[in-house]
Amino acid sequence: MTYSSAASVNRQRFSTRGQNAVSFKSEDRRLGPITNAIVLLVMVCLIGLVYLTQVTKTNSFSYEIDKLETEQSQLKEEQKDLELTAARLRSVESERVAKASEGLVSVAPSGTISE
Repeated sequence: MTYSSAASVNRQRFSTRGQNAVSFKSEDRRLGPITNAIVLLVMVCLIGLVYLTQVTKTNSFSYEIDKLETEQSQLKEEQKDLELTAARLRSVESERVAKASEGLVSVAPSGTISE
């Protein structure tokens, strides 16, 4: 830097007559590497939290599905037992009817009545 340019820079710092003493310069503010790392870490934590929430929901649904499947298998076993009981009762009833029909006399036409 030369003397003349250095002197002009120093003069620009101070206000001239009729101007404000404070000058605003627009500066581009950028995040530093530490701030970037912190923001990245926070984002990873949030994504991990969302992932864990979804996994927990899935596990709770699988427990509910297992419970319903167990209930379904118990109901199927109960249905089979009831079908067996119904079949036994029908066979007992049919035996009763068969024994009763054995004691009956068969009716055959003995002849015709003539006048």
